[in-house]
Amino acid sequence: ILAGIDHLAFVAALMLIVRGWPMLLKTVTAFTVAHSITLGLATLGYVSLPPPPVEALIALSILLVAAEAVHLRRGKRSLATRWPWLIAFAFGLLHGFGFAGTLSEIGVPSGDIPLALLSFNIGVETGQLVFIAASLALFYSLRTLEIRPQPWIRPVPAYTIGSFASFWFLQRCALIFA
Repeated sequence: ILAGIDHLAFVAALMLIVRGWPMLLKTVTAFTVAHSITLGLATLGYVSLPPPPVEALIALSILLVAAEAVHLRRGKRSLATRWPWLIAFAFGLLHGFGFAGTLSEIGVPSGDIPLALLSFNIGVETGQLVFIAASLALFYSLRTLEIRPQPWIRPVPAYTIGSFASFWFLQRCALIFA
């Protein structure tokens, strides 16, 4: 998962709109449950979507959550900031199709599908939790060292994530129509 920069960008964007540990836990859990559902259904062959549009929509989901983080910094609350777990669940369903594409590239032994799904999901979740813990540790360290960013720097992470997501969206749309 640490190579899945778009997944980590989505998780980072979620962290920008979530306030408090309980809500962060609820939001990450909703995302996990949702992408596990579609990953399982797609891997078992019950549902499928073409990968290029899915990848473009994943990039768009990252852009939308980053935009919500900017709006929140400006004092504007929305559905995404009031109920981030709901947004995480909805977009998690989409991201599950992306994970299914990755898993199919790796290859799934036909006799070991449940074990492969479980192992893949555990790997994704472990990487996601390590990323969240490392990010929070960095923020805590900066606060402990009394390093306070200037107000103009605070929206930079959201704009950075949004810029990358915009690039990925355009790049992936170009692949659809190429």
